[in-house]
Amino acid sequence: MPPALASPEEPAPAVGPVRWTLVGAAFLASGAAALVYQVVWQRILALHTGIGITSIALIVSAFMAGLGLGSHAGGVMSARVGPRAALLLFAAIELLVGLFAAVSCRLYYEVPERFLPGLYRSTAGMGLAHFLALVVPTALMGMSLPFLVRAMVRDTATASRTIATLYGINVLGASLGALVTPWLLIRFHGMEGAVLWGVAGNAFAGVAALVVGAAAGPASGTGDERVEAGRPAPAAGASSLALWTGLYALSGFIALSLEILWFRLIDVSVKSTAFTFGTVLFIYLLGLGSGSLAGAWGASRFRRPLRAFLSIQCALLVYSVLAVAALARLPKEAPAYRWFFGYWAHDAFFQLGADWNLGTLLRLYLLLPVALYGPPTVLMGLAFTALQRAVQDDPRTSGRKVGLLQAANIAGCVAGSLLVGLVFLDRLGTTGSLKLLLVLGLVFLAVLARHAGPRAALPWAAAGAVAVLALPGQDALWTRLHGVTDESRPSFIGEDATAVSAVTPGQPGHWRVTVNGLPHSWIPFEGLHTLLGAVPAVVHPSPAEIAVIGLGSGETAWAVACRGETRSVQVFEIAAAQPRLLRALAAWSPTPDLHRFLSDPRIRVDTADGRHALLRSEKRYDLIQVDALYRTSAMSGTLYSVEFFQLCARRLKPGGILCSQAPGRRAALSFAAAVPHGIDFGNIVIGSNDPLPVDVPAWSARLAAVADYFGAEVAEGIRARLAEARPLVGNPHSRRGLNFDLFPRDEFSTPAGGVGPRD
Repeated sequence: MPPALASPEEPAPAVGPVRWTLVGAAFLASGAAALVYQVVWQRILALHTGIGITSIALIVSAFMAGLGLGSHAGGVMSARVGPRAALLLFAAIELLVGLFAAVSCRLYYEVPERFLPGLYRSTAGMGLAHFLALVVPTALMGMSLPFLVRAMVRDTATASRTIATLYGINVLGASLGALVTPWLLIRFHGMEGAVLWGVAGNAFAGVAALVVGAAAGPASGTGDERVEAGRPAPAAGASSLALWTGLYALSGFIALSLEILWFRLIDVSVKSTAFTFGTVLFIYLLGLGSGSLAGAWGASRFRRPLRAFLSIQCALLVYSVLAVAALARLPKEAPAYRWFFGYWAHDAFFQLGADWNLGTLLRLYLLLPVALYGPPTVLMGLAFTALQRAVQDDPRTSGRKVGLLQAANIAGCVAGSLLVGLVFLDRLGTTGSLKLLLVLGLVFLAVLARHAGPRAALPWAAAGAVAVLALPGQDALWTRLHGVTDESRPSFIGEDATAVSAVTPGQPGHWRVTVNGLPHSWIPFEGLHTLLGAVPAVVHPSPAEIAVIGLGSGETAWAVACRGETRSVQVFEIAAAQPRLLRALAAWSPTPDLHRFLSDPRIRVDTADGRHALLRSEKRYDLIQVDALYRTSAMSGTLYSVEFFQLCARRLKPGGILCSQAPGRRAALSFAAAVPHGIDFGNIVIGSNDPLPVDVPAWSARLAAVADYFGAEVAEGIRARLAEARPLVGNPHSRRGLNFDLFPRDEFSTPAGGVGPRD
């Protein structure tokens, strides 16, 4: 029969140091490639469904669901083949994943809109669409560990060590992929170029496995796999496989829930950029992989693996809650902590990728995440080893058990992603979700008390009670992480699934408006946002229907509504709490312009991703206004790309205009590439599908008619900006390159003339 269907009774190939090194390198490369794909695919699919938490939670859940299905299927299949056949199947899987990935970017970018547009009009439809898109490659990825375990586990005594080593190596590879994808691959090669590096990783893994499998030679002998001399692993029957499956599913639920909460805390704390997600995920996976490898070399010490596993789960939960409590309750002037509080208190933020201050980089992206979740992730890796120590009692079923348990764990992860991302954050917030996870941890505590006695559970029960008491409330946590120093005035905080929004005291008489810790605008209204709304409003002859992407403090929408001819202003804002917070501020401290904005019946605010809203509707506007956004903000590339500007141009009425901030020359050139006619006002650009002459006298006349709306001083500033108008000149061959959906250069601070395609 063919090698892939060889008898399960064939002998395991001898695994010497050279072969182990090749297999380890192969699985390291496989893990790195998987994270490259996850980061890139998640971003591309979000272009179709929006960048809100609902969209991201659905994509992550679909990715994890495919892994779980593949893990279970691979586990079942691995029990039917021998070690050498399993290794060859692993090689085939790696090559198939790489083959799919090679065409995945254009497939995910172009096909959904052409063939599945109807699915993207409901939450359930979006979830189904993402699952269908991801199930084939992710299921193949999920099969890899069970087959490799079947290939490499030779005896019961060392099974847990072998499995934990393989898992740890794969996770360390994933951590490397998470780090290099934003820092090197997307930054210098774009998303398609990044994926090709992942394809190279899969190709290497497949070829290396083929070499090892071929060197093992044909099967011979009876193939009975016997336990070598040494301490045998505990029999799986000592604690049923069903119990372990349930416990590991709950462990997955808690692990993924914590990951979402940790990322939210870090996202706000560092005022994130495009590099934050990959850098933070790198620390998470590094801890997980390191813990698994540490457990592998000490696997024989898990003489009571159930007790060890349960104690580890209790420990990581208690630490996670206490770490968040410390983040919010440490004295503001405490050594080391003082620097962080000062960072949170100021509008300025560290633009990772453009700023290379080593001290700031290490504090924000190493010290903070390691302190917050370094120990818990190491404990997660140790728990995996304890689990394998408990259940592995037969090399022939090792892959099946790994597949079953990983599938259960991943099912828990899927549930955690959906419930925390779509429900708990909305209803409980971060601190409430942490308390709920502690309550779920009582399951581990109860099983520990039953199997090891109440005395074993009592210390963890006491520690959990202390953690609950130490954890602050929602407002106390987020007020601290926004660096509020003026406690004589209230702070208005709103956390839900969409974001953490805040209006906090700034200088006397002023307020900061932030989303996920990043400054968006200020109150009272002043500066760029007024210009951004007023300039296009007076350039258009009669802007009856207007769309504004982004709310902030409401300043841009207020300014763009200055004309009497305007009948409606539709504002799209992802952060759902912002309108409520602005109303709360207006009630506490009346501000004339803010009150006028909030009471204007023409203005309507919808909670939505602006790009997604335009994509899903055929409605046309006289004016589409893109509110100001830092070019290095996470996901800013979705609003500064040629394709987005082209989408906006398609939603304009005849004679309609599009306006955007141009935070840099590359963004202005990308804008110019998307519209046939444009005007340059410095850091503000306006474009249209129809001729757009520079007519300063006509604009000034319209401005004079609304001068009272702004006040004389502000109106004079608008007039001065109108006088700076000049035709917008594009340059498709610029050495800087342009911003595209699949190569968002500005967001990733790609240097001019960097490697990578220009389109």
